[in-house]
Amino acid sequence: MRRPKTTGLAKGPDAPGVAKVDPILVVDGVERHFGGLTAVNVDHLEIPRGAITALIGPNGAGKTTLFNLLCGFDRPNSGQWSFDGTNLSGIPSFKVARMGQVRTFQLTKSLSLLTVLENMKLGAPDQRGESFWSSLFPFLWRSQDQEIEAKAKELLKRFKLDAKEQDFAAALSGGQRKLLEMARALMSDPTLVMLDEPMAGVNPALTQSLLDHILDLKELGMTVLFVEHDMHMVRHIADWVVVMAEGKVVAEGPPETVMEDPAVVDAYLGAHQDVDLGAVTGRISLPDTGAVKVARAEREQIEAEADAEVATEEVQDEEDKR
Repeated sequence: MRRPKTTGLAKGPDAPGVAKVDPILVVDGVERHFGGLTAVNVDHLEIPRGAITALIGPNGAGKTTLFNLLCGFDRPNSGQWSFDGTNLSGIPSFKVARMGQVRTFQLTKSLSLLTVLENMKLGAPDQRGESFWSSLFPFLWRSQDQEIEAKAKELLKRFKLDAKEQDFAAALSGGQRKLLEMARALMSDPTLVMLDEPMAGVNPALTQSLLDHILDLKELGMTVLFVEHDMHMVRHIADWVVVMAEGKVVAEGPPETVMEDPAVVDAYLGAHQDVDLGAVTGRISLPDTGAVKVARAEREQIEAEADAEVATEEVQDEEDKR
């Protein structure tokens, strides 16, 4: 059953950059260039609080690059943005997460050589045992550690991963890793959860479970911003849709109207056609050389992050053997 939508999100008519009634994230003049190629060029964008917003667009539209900028994983060439009224320009990613804005990745970032429960406990902020001197005196942090572990087990049970809590994260399936990453993000009690292609590589059997968990985030009072290519999923759970093409926001509004916007069809298919995007399946690539270059740059950045993570794990493994 489709759940009720949030109403009255925008102050004006559906158009790129329309002001929201209560925005939690505001972006102004953000640009990111890779050499002579403009990957992101967003004049103004507001993300409504308490709603589920989908960020869609063809491959190479700049969605993941924008995500990286907003979360502090990359730096723009110009522009600024604010979260809950606080300017985040130049703030590193770990500080952004502490402020209540967390994200997941297209390629999951679980630590393979740690157990599922240990991965969850890493997501808890302000742990006393992380301090060198405090770590020498267990009585200073043991009670907090027990509370963190209880919270982690509760979340694992909610995400139906409690039976896997003592398994290594490397033993999980792709869909289970997505669930683990989403559950770990909730350990810090975030205000805004940003999901980068949560359905990518997920077994169809787990798709409905992931959808339900995303809807639950909204019911728990969180704001959700997610990147996705599956139009059926977007139409099913999104309250608001933002469409990017060639680095720019070309349309935004409720999913029912955005899917019929000629500018959106143009962005996906290259020229306006009488097509219902909700019926289009699979990943659609924009037939544009510039967009392909952006997609390749984004993919190389993601792969570099994954390679760095693997290298770190290998070094840690060698140190453990010694």
